[in-house]
Amino acid sequence: MNPIITATELVSELAGARSPVLLDVRWQLSLAAAAGAPPLDGHAAYAAGHIPGAVYVDLDSELAGPPGAGGRHPLPDLTVFGAAMRRAGVSADSPVVVYDGGQGWAAARAWWLLRWTGHADVRVLDGGLAAWDGALSTDAPASIPGDFTPVPGALPLLDADRAAALARSGLLLDARAAERYRGDVEPIDRVGGHIPGAVSAPTTDNVVAGGTTFLPAEDLAARFKRLGATEASEVGVYCGSGVSGAHEVLALAIAGIPAALYAGSWSEWSLDDSRPVATGPDPQ
Repeated sequence: MNPIITATELVSELAGARSPVLLDVRWQLSLAAAAGAPPLDGHAAYAAGHIPGAVYVDLDSELAGPPGAGGRHPLPDLTVFGAAMRRAGVSADSPVVVYDGGQGWAAARAWWLLRWTGHADVRVLDGGLAAWDGALSTDAPASIPGDFTPVPGALPLLDADRAAALARSGLLLDARAAERYRGDVEPIDRVGGHIPGAVSAPTTDNVVAGGTTFLPAEDLAARFKRLGATEASEVGVYCGSGVSGAHEVLALAIAGIPAALYAGSWSEWSLDDSRPVATGPDPQ
């Protein structure tokens, strides 16, 4: 199954006999978070206008656990996540479409969590709400509770030790901006740099220039081939806190390349003084 859906395709499916459950997960990390400022208010954006029928899901409280030793956005308690999905109307056999404001990171995080916990029919709206040219609603839908019960393990997951090993034995991609990978700047986490052996692969190169829609599958396949993904025994991805890394895993899935996610990512790695840090443009 193609893990993304166009706005045109979504219009058709919403009018069909088996309309998908719509999840609005608008969220965007503010770099002011380094100074303690909160991310943008996705719920307020949802209340101001959303795709009709969509239910809002909060990334910080329902798609992630509290920040701590596991990083800024550790995996959520599955009891909390499952309750959020059932509240939104997600059932085991219901198709699900997730969208955010357009960046794709938050939608990819929701996609990855649902796929990791066993849901087989989940897609991301390519380009997010910005790609939608239909009417918007300010009404909260009266959704029928779903029956989805998350069971983890359907997608591969890395911890810090496995990520370190994969950087040497396979291919570990760093989805952050290149300047953060090099350690030139670090606006959020404690130290700059990257996991030794990891290869820089910013998420900005997954989408069309100046836009938010994904590159065609063949272009993504060529990109990841150049990075060594087709020759690697295993591919893994990390980012700052496991959100934009999910976008990279989604891009790899579009290209037909399975990949594991290191959910703790740099925010977890950099908290541990015993973990080595590489800087500069080379994997090392």
